[in-house]
Amino acid sequence: MPSHPLLIRGLAASAFVLLGATSALAASTRAPSAAQERYQQERAICLNGQSQQDRATCLREAGAAYAQARKGDLSSTGSTDYAANAVARCNAQPPVDRDDCVRRIREGAVQGSVNAGGVLREVETPVQ
Repeated sequence: MPSHPLLIRGLAASAFVLLGATSALAASTRAPSAAQERYQQERAICLNGQSQQDRATCLREAGAAYAQARKGDLSSTGSTDYAANAVARCNAQPPVDRDDCVRRIREGAVQGSVNAGGVLREVETPVQ
């Protein structure tokens, strides 16, 4: 069977098109981004009723957070920001209690969780 130059070029072009289609399919089925994964987790919480909000509000806020994350407007705060925020909340305490509040934030033993309704911080101060 004689080889024909047009047949060989046609097979090469077909192989190239097939390779391009395969790589395009692989790109479209890649793993979800961190923002997509976070959205799916938040959405599941909304649908399972594990949120403290009604379902519609929960889904709306999860979608809004996902949209902001996709635009790059959603930033995550580090643990130092959480500590700074906690210490800043001590400013609302009367001056007499403010130092003890800051000490509880920085040194206190932690019990409970946010999901359970709150975090309790405790520091024991010996009195003589």
